Amino acid sequence: MKKTTITAGLAAFALTGIVIAQQAGFTRTGLQTQDLSAPGRVAVQARAEFDPGVAAGRHTHPGEELGYVLEGQLELRIDGQPPRIVKAGEVFFVPAGLVHDGINTGSGKAKVLATYVVEKGKPVATLVN
Repeated sequence: MKKTTITAGLAAFALTGIVIAQQAGFTRTGLQTQDLSAPGRVAVQARAEFDPGVAAGRHTHPGEELGYVLEGQLELRIDGQPPRIVKAGEVFFVPAGLVHDGINTGSGKAKVLATYVVEKGKPVATLVN
């Protein structure tokens, strides 16, 4: 498994020093970053939007991801688990370090509110080839 840390060289945005990838048809808008009471950890909250048929791209996080589907549906693929459909009003959880991807399998735009609890100073996402 080859990993590529997401850098400013990719189409990306920085939210208080944290970089999150942007793919064509996929946008992630940073909402807030907050230091936590757990030493060395931050919470990053973002809104992600997927056009129909678009995937975020296989990636990992240096911490946990908690997601809530606001609109549409995604197929959530976490390595070692069967794929599952997550629809508007449903939640999902991705443990730290697991390779995963989300694909919009619906006919309209999918929107997700994601909260990442990650190590401070590390990229929020690392692409995996």
